Amino acid sequence: MTDRTTTHDSPSPAAHGAPPDLSSRDPGWWRQAVVYQVYPRSFADADGDGLGDLRGVTRRLGHLAALGVDAVWLSPFYPSELADGGYDVADHRDVDPRLGTLDDFDALTAEAHRLGLKVIVDLVPNHTSHLHPWFQEALRSAPGSAARARYVFRDGRGEHGELPPSDWRSVFGGSAWRRVPDGQWYLHLFAPEQPDLNWRHEEVRADFRATLRFWSDRGVDGFRVDVAHALVKDLDEPLRDVGDIGVTGEDALPHLPPGSHPYWDRDDVHEIYRDWRRIFDSYSPPRTAVAEAWVPDSRRALYARPDELGQAFNFEYLQAGWDAGELREVIASSLATARAAGASATWVLSNHDVIRHASRLMLPPGTDDNAWLLAGGRAPAVDAAAGLARARAATLLMLALPGSAYVYQGEELGLPEVADLPAEVLRDPIWEQSGHVRKGRDGCRVPLPWTCAGPSYGFGPGGAWLPQPAYFAAYAVEAQDGAEGSTLELYRTALRLRRKLLDGEELTWMEDTPDGVLAFARSEGWRCVTNLSGEAVPLPPGEVLLSSGPPLRCGRLEPDTTVWLA
Repeated sequence: MTDRTTTHDSPSPAAHGAPPDLSSRDPGWWRQAVVYQVYPRSFADADGDGLGDLRGVTRRLGHLAALGVDAVWLSPFYPSELADGGYDVADHRDVDPRLGTLDDFDALTAEAHRLGLKVIVDLVPNHTSHLHPWFQEALRSAPGSAARARYVFRDGRGEHGELPPSDWRSVFGGSAWRRVPDGQWYLHLFAPEQPDLNWRHEEVRADFRATLRFWSDRGVDGFRVDVAHALVKDLDEPLRDVGDIGVTGEDALPHLPPGSHPYWDRDDVHEIYRDWRRIFDSYSPPRTAVAEAWVPDSRRALYARPDELGQAFNFEYLQAGWDAGELREVIASSLATARAAGASATWVLSNHDVIRHASRLMLPPGTDDNAWLLAGGRAPAVDAAAGLARARAATLLMLALPGSAYVYQGEELGLPEVADLPAEVLRDPIWEQSGHVRKGRDGCRVPLPWTCAGPSYGFGPGGAWLPQPAYFAAYAVEAQDGAEGSTLELYRTALRLRRKLLDGEELTWMEDTPDGVLAFARSEGWRCVTNLSGEAVPLPPGEVLLSSGPPLRCGRLEPDTTVWLA
């Protein structure tokens, strides 16, 4: 058996093969792309104020090109008071002055394109910031005014309107209604600082058409649509209570006919995306889009149809346990759903809203994630080395699957969740809005370490807006660059090989495998084998192209290890 694993070199961008075609000759570039999510405030800080910015991102784009990704997805960089980490947007067509200017955005896009990287921006259409000029106008205006019609304002229930208009609940905790001084209430499915827009209003729809064109005209290649399943609500009077249906759309759907929940995943939301598709297709190449829609498989396919957004995130895969049978079922179902929609599948292991998978995959089945965070990651304790081994194996499995892979910043370094952030530094509104019952998402948003020393490990010339643990030094890019066997070099090698090996969007399951082993073949005999069992198993014959773990011994594949075979 020949082991051709080479994880010691640090190739230039050109070494990863030809860059993606940015012309109209390749309109389907997104179907098997690797997209890197940048959370701008935590990626790189150019001006030393402790907050990441667009110039910081631009300076570090060479890291992404050398990594071998195809596109960079920018989480919100718009003007925001950060009531929800930037997803409370005060102006959808500008840059937060703390993060830069529109000129800085244009420079970032130009540099990304020069390096062969596509640019995807986050679109937040369900709500605005309460500081948005429209909402400030609504607060100054009387009930029933045209300004209030852009949002969802209602009179309260009770003798004096002192009760919320319905029992709808905020995702972040508590009522989804907030009362204003004149007695009316407005809807906020997330934080009170994020009032929901009224998507029945033509002015709202026209404004977002203008937003799509604004960014597309500046060279943006695609959009990630935040809570794509929440835009349209049933606002007919009287508003329907949901009772015990549930807060999230996914919880609610089994209790109601599909598409009929008062505010999640309503059938009429698809009219909006068909309208957007006409705008996307007016560009050459067409602009792409991916839906963040927390809905079951059968409903997710609707958002991914070619005449709508074209692709949707697959959260079943992210939520699957480290179990061969469960993963195979999710993979097969996800591929079938994407195929039925005419889309390609999407795969993701971490993002800005969930516990990093280097920690999450090691939690015992049934563990309450929030309880683990509240315990500072100490109950149960997670073995960092074992977690990293499992995360590396999961990554090679994901990158071998047909479709698009979405990589969250820092996972290429093997970063674990920072679960022990003290209460006084938490910024996620979930912490306050839940009455200190839910810790929130700050642990996956801690700024990245680039160097082994410095006040913020190279994140910027000063400190960082969230404290970085001392152990981040060992995970820094500087520590891993060129280091044989490092997680960074594993990602670089895997992405370089992936470009050479990908052909088609099919896989064939290998049936004659030991229990706890997941194995499939791709084009031209390329195979992926993952050992999810608790003991070493015989390795199928073939040339080892890459292994997530140590060198293989005696033809055995160790637990929590993935190999690619020729």
